[in-house]
Amino acid sequence: MQSIKFICEDLKQIQFAFAVRKNVNAYFRDNEISIKGNLRLAIQTFVMLSLYIIPFALIFITPINAWLALLMAALSGAGMAGVGMCVMHDAIHGSYSKKEWINKMLGGTIYLLGSNVFNWKIQHNYLHHSYTNIEGYDHDINSKGPIRLSQYAPLKKIHRYQYIHAFFFYGLMTITKLINDFVQLHDFNKAGITRKYKINPVFEYIRMAIIKSIYLFVFIGLPILFTSFSWWQVLLGFLIMHWVAGCILSTVFQMAHVVEGAEQLLPDAQGIIYQEWAVHELLSTSDFARNNLFLEYYVGGLNFQIEHHLFPNICHIHYRKIAPIVERTAKEFGFTYNVKPSFRNAFYSHVQRLKELGQPAPPTK
Repeated sequence: MQSIKFICEDLKQIQFAFAVRKNVNAYFRDNEISIKGNLRLAIQTFVMLSLYIIPFALIFITPINAWLALLMAALSGAGMAGVGMCVMHDAIHGSYSKKEWINKMLGGTIYLLGSNVFNWKIQHNYLHHSYTNIEGYDHDINSKGPIRLSQYAPLKKIHRYQYIHAFFFYGLMTITKLINDFVQLHDFNKAGITRKYKINPVFEYIRMAIIKSIYLFVFIGLPILFTSFSWWQVLLGFLIMHWVAGCILSTVFQMAHVVEGAEQLLPDAQGIIYQEWAVHELLSTSDFARNNLFLEYYVGGLNFQIEHHLFPNICHIHYRKIAPIVERTAKEFGFTYNVKPSFRNAFYSHVQRLKELGQPAPPTK
């Protein structure tokens, strides 16, 4: 993989990057606030883990019919997504706590999603956050079969109606990770990334296989052994749980980057993007529904994606407070601060962008 460099000689962009960091840091310093989590985050962690685990546990301890069990599976899926957004995400970024062992322990909740810590660190922390919305580098906008998320990806006939079918395939996000993690680890090893991070690929393959086997035994094997449901009913519930989680996670992630106004760039032949990195993050990202307290709580502040991308080391519980600072600083330097006022607006904007990406680009004048 060719490395990318952000090179900028525009003084305004350089000044913005300095000013936004200075202004946000001043907020925490002046108010004597830690940038990490607090009791509120601990309670939120308990709530999301409960939403995930309790519905699953109920099928063992309470006599319920198959339809109610499927509802419990869907609730567990919503809880799984909540754990991913509110707990795992901050922890693997190292923004959950000042104590690394707490970040490591709670980062391990990704195994409750059937995925892998190392893969997520590379795909999300490194590639997505370093090269946001850059084709071939940001795996979050890689073309996924019938879905085209990048304007630079090849256009196929199946993409024409992707604004309709995309959300079904979004639901396959977590379930496919059960297998795709092995393929992805192979790709990372081939690219020399495992060597760069001093990861033994053989050990990682073995650990991944063991953890995923335990996960499948708990969520499929135990219900088959200790409930009255048939194997196919258990499997159906497992698929529903993952589909709900995957659809929620994918939709929330894409409404921050694949929306109207979020730019997508390509490096030149030398792998250079002539833009200040902080400006690139600002212009390739969007906030949405900033006044929706319930949504903010459930998605772990991921509706404040501009703030998250500029300051991934800051816990999401602070995004609401620093968002006006970031917005004000952006406007002072004449940069667009892309924000959709509601969830509905952001969802509609994502659908519109999917429509645009499913059609040939209009001819340039």
